[in-house]
Amino acid sequence: MGPLPEFLQAGSEDVVPVVTPAGDKMWLVRDYALGRAVLTDKRFSRASAVLPAAPKFNDAQPTPNSMMSMDGSRHTQLRRIVSGAFSTGRIAAMRPFVAELADRHLDAMAAHGPGADFVEHLAAPLPLAVLCSLLGIPAEDGSRFRDWVEVLFDISASSPREKARRRVELADYMTDLVNRKRQRPEDDLLTTLIGLHDQGELTMSELLTLGLTLLMAGYETTAGQLSLSLLSLLSDPDAHRELVARPERTAAVVEELLRISPATPLAFPRVAVQPVELGGVTVQAGEAVLVALVHGNRDGKVFAEPESLALTGHDAVHLTFGHGVHRCLGAPLARLQVCLVLERLLHRFPALRLAAVDTPVVWKDGLATRGLSLLRVDW
Repeated sequence: MGPLPEFLQAGSEDVVPVVTPAGDKMWLVRDYALGRAVLTDKRFSRASAVLPAAPKFNDAQPTPNSMMSMDGSRHTQLRRIVSGAFSTGRIAAMRPFVAELADRHLDAMAAHGPGADFVEHLAAPLPLAVLCSLLGIPAEDGSRFRDWVEVLFDISASSPREKARRRVELADYMTDLVNRKRQRPEDDLLTTLIGLHDQGELTMSELLTLGLTLLMAGYETTAGQLSLSLLSLLSDPDAHRELVARPERTAAVVEELLRISPATPLAFPRVAVQPVELGGVTVQAGEAVLVALVHGNRDGKVFAEPESLALTGHDAVHLTFGHGVHRCLGAPLARLQVCLVLERLLHRFPALRLAAVDTPVVWKDGLATRGLSLLRVDW
């Protein structure tokens, strides 16, 4: 599973009190069924969790005007506005582009030779390029976004002042880009959002926040998921052999890789709007609850042999993309990227393995999501 903060260590209790990195108290839900219940129960509010007086998890949380911070009808409206970009047809249409992009990065990795860093060559640049293409952000600006997003997701190394400065820089850039796209519309999501703003369906603040939310939420999590999935695969010889021999099984194995090592260990906090009985404790109104997706995914009451990759899959659906009305909109795009990268990677390098160096793996430290900063491989 890799390193986890102390408050996320496993235990037998389904619901336990924890102290967050911000120093506030919350309830942590480690049970699969209770976690799903919290994520669909209207008595647990996302909007209340971003109020100034609410308990805080860290300083890398969405802003109040983000779709991820809303309850009720406005959340539904904003989600419907962007859901078309992640429809089955739209994602299928992106497949050739993502495949060509993956092959191009694999060429660069092959040119580097054994000992190449998978994070540098694929896990980091590919999802950023995919999101820039989807939104309509010029490819040459990708590296700037990567720097901005990594600072905003960092929960230990960068100061609140640095985060505030980067947020202003991002907002200024997006405002300028929207103005340019209004003059020269293109076939991308930002141009679509601009049209909806001009029709009065989005405020300018909502337009900018939607664009930034999609970029930030989709980049860091997918980059982390790519590196975590490959590490899990290389640590399981049976699964590795299965995918090399039967690439048509990639989608099924990827679901297990998503379950066993999610880039998103926690759902965003919810705050109880009234007292709620939950797993033997009473969550009082105003108290916050965290659902531990990483533990729900390994709940032995739901998943047989929860600590191992089940190549035949499970009946239950993992929680990596969340559950309920806030379930990740970008899940189909993330799945597409992980499946295509692993399929093409193992076709190109069937003997892929961790590099024979002193430190082939380095975990990211201090981020709101999980992932690797280094994953060296040989073939």
